[in-house]
This record gives sequence, structure tokens and C-alpha cells, in this order.
Amino acid sequence: MVPVLSLWLPIILSAVFVFIVSSILHMALTYHKNDFGKLPDEAGIMDALRKFNIPPGEYSFPKPDSMKEMSSPEFTEKMKNGPVAFITVMKNHAPSMTGSLFQWFLYSIVVSIFAAYVAGRALTPEADYLAVFRFTGVTAFVGYSLALLQNSIWYKRAWSVTFKSMFDGLIYALVTAGTFGWLW
Repeated sequence: MVPVLSLWLPIILSAVFVFIVSSILHMALTYHKNDFGKLPDEAGIMDALRKFNIPPGEYSFPKPDSMKEMSSPEFTEKMKNGPVAFITVMKNHAPSMTGSLFQWFLYSIVVSIFAAYVAGRALTPEADYLAVFRFTGVTAFVGYSLALLQNSIWYKRAWSVTFKSMFDGLIYALVTAGTFGWLW
């Protein structure tokens, strides 16, 4: 057994490396550029919604008030006529990635802490590189990728977008596993 606190260096370094790799994946490579489509007459749709002053939050429409209403002919007609959507409304502000990047880095640390915990409970301090790589890699993959499937299952996000993000998660897991294997 290896205490999590003794693994502080691979925890921090793997988060730093994941942060760098994720920046390269999203800025240098272009396979995520079409993850979100542009609405037809974007300006017109924005103008139409602006008058409602919708507060930031998660919304779906049409949205029934009860399970019973979901089976009503009126609701069924709304669903059939569309549009049907899940939307996230954010605060109006000038673009800034600072807060999101900070949260991403913290998230990477959390994933690495869980990877350290699982590997630390399963392995000894003398464990070989491949054993450390396997335990930390699988745990990091779970942390970075598996929950993304829910977005396609429940919120109808395109499977191609989910699989691209899971591929990113696989890369982050390999970086995490390599870092832990190196510094174990």
C-alpha cells in the first residue's frame, strides 16, 4: 500500500501534463471544431430569445409539468412539431477562458488523486511500471471518459462528439498513467 500523499508529485505533474496535452489537442488539432453547429439565422434567433432575458441555467423544451402530461396529446404534438432542445444559457460576458481553464486543471488534479488512491491501495511501493500504468490509466480513463456517454444517452449529444471527447480522455489517461509509472 502506498499513501496518496506520498504521490503528490505524480498527481501534480500528471495534471500539468494533461493540461498541456489538452491545450494542444484543442488548439492545434481541429477535430473538435465542428462539435457544435451554427444555427440558421443565428442573429434572428438570438434577437428572438433576448427579449425573454433568460437567466443562466439548463433548460429543455418542450418541458412537461408532470409525467402524466408527457403522454397527453398536446405534449405529443409539441414534440412532433418541434423544435425539441436542451440548452444551456450562460451569463452574457466577454469571452474569457481563465475560469474554465482553472477548473479544468483542478479537475485533472482530482482525477489524478483518484488514480493515486486506487493504485496506492492495490500496489506496493516496489510495483513495476506496467502495473502502475494499468491501475492509474484505467482509473484516469474512467474519470475523463465514461461519464461522457450519459450526454449521448440522455441529452442526445451526437455520438461522434462523445467518442471524440472519450478519445481525448484516453490520451489524458495514457499521459496520467505514464507520469505515475515514471514517478512511482
